[in-house]
Amino acid sequence: MANVGSTQLKESSERKPEDSRLSFFPKAPLTPEELDIPVSMAEDLILRYLYAKGASSLRELGRSVKLSFPLLHTLFQRMRQQQLFEITGMDGNDYMFTLSGIGREQAAKRFLVCHYIGPAPVSVSAYNAAVCSQNIRLAINHTLLKMVLADLVLTDRFLDELGPALISQKSIFLYGPTGNGKTSVVSRLSRLHQDTIVIPYAVEVDGQVIVLYDPAVHEIAEAPLSDLDQRWVVCRRPCIIVGGELEPSMLELQLEESSKVYAAPIQMRANNGMLVIDDFGRQIVSPMHLLNRWIVPLDRRVDYLTLRYGLKFQIPFELTVVFATNLDPNDLADEAFLRRIPNKILVDAVDCDSFDRIFARVVKERRLSCDPATAIFFRNLCVEMGGGLRACQPADVLNALESISEFEGNEPRIDPKSLTRAAGLYFAKPKGVSAPD
Repeated sequence: MANVGSTQLKESSERKPEDSRLSFFPKAPLTPEELDIPVSMAEDLILRYLYAKGASSLRELGRSVKLSFPLLHTLFQRMRQQQLFEITGMDGNDYMFTLSGIGREQAAKRFLVCHYIGPAPVSVSAYNAAVCSQNIRLAINHTLLKMVLADLVLTDRFLDELGPALISQKSIFLYGPTGNGKTSVVSRLSRLHQDTIVIPYAVEVDGQVIVLYDPAVHEIAEAPLSDLDQRWVVCRRPCIIVGGELEPSMLELQLEESSKVYAAPIQMRANNGMLVIDDFGRQIVSPMHLLNRWIVPLDRRVDYLTLRYGLKFQIPFELTVVFATNLDPNDLADEAFLRRIPNKILVDAVDCDSFDRIFARVVKERRLSCDPATAIFFRNLCVEMGGGLRACQPADVLNALESISEFEGNEPRIDPKSLTRAAGLYFAKPKGVSAPD
């Protein structure tokens, strides 16, 4: 196998026929009574926005804080009665306004507590309901899985093990020699999800703001729906891949000191999707620390996070965790933990036939040509110089070949001489062997 290239909650969750793709559909709150977070929190957000912006209209304010016009109008009138605003003009039926002296004084105080300016958060109970309503439901078979991974060379044995593992919605351990496609497989599994979900921009817990939406991992799927609460984003199911950069702090809430806003940990951002721990066992955090941290979430499907001042709260752990490693799983975890990862799939080294198919695909993809005898020569060369066959070798060696050709100003050609030179650049020299002069 290889990479060959390339409560309002009950009411708010009711779905409309045109939104049947969503299993959770939060409707926009129109009154303060329908708001699922403290009204004072929304008012503080408005004060901070005006404090930073200087002046605004209600519609412009709504685009920033993602609250409906009727709700904003009500909050505006309440705050206006408290003499927090000064009207500077009208734009049709929309107010243009700025902070009064009293308003600026109040806003400055709110800035000392929190600097967050952006979409209003949703309550943690609303977030939990959304995650539980949108848990992964995969209906796949061998044919579909093979089609989704069609750009990889995979064995039927591997597909027959991977399919049931995905349907089980339990964690997966992919292990085996390096360079044989573990990362390539998991990075493509998100293709199996054809549905969309909603996630909030931010979550409120005990008056604190936790930023959840991350444009780096959450792909917006469509324009905002008309009556959807705009504090939520319609996006594709996330697939987050972390490798050696994984640190213990990434598994917990991280408080930004300057803004007094929390960032969600990676498992919270991956909820309703997939989290891949690539090169497991080679992180700064020890395998045992990570496994001990997640032994309860993997077993009970819930996680516990802690605010800086000690308040603990519960969130769902509705995601598929994939551990990919070239180390022996028995050297990374004890039996008690491995029992909680029920799917263990060996990604073995490629055989000669698979290697030749991968090489042929890479050559075709790059619009090059290679005769059968040279392909066999290349396979034997990789066995001799690399100590065995790896699925990554065709693409990697051809990368080196193309770089050499570009450096010398020649068109790339695949022949024994150019392959030998490229392989010499790619493979490490055995101990005691010097490079030729």
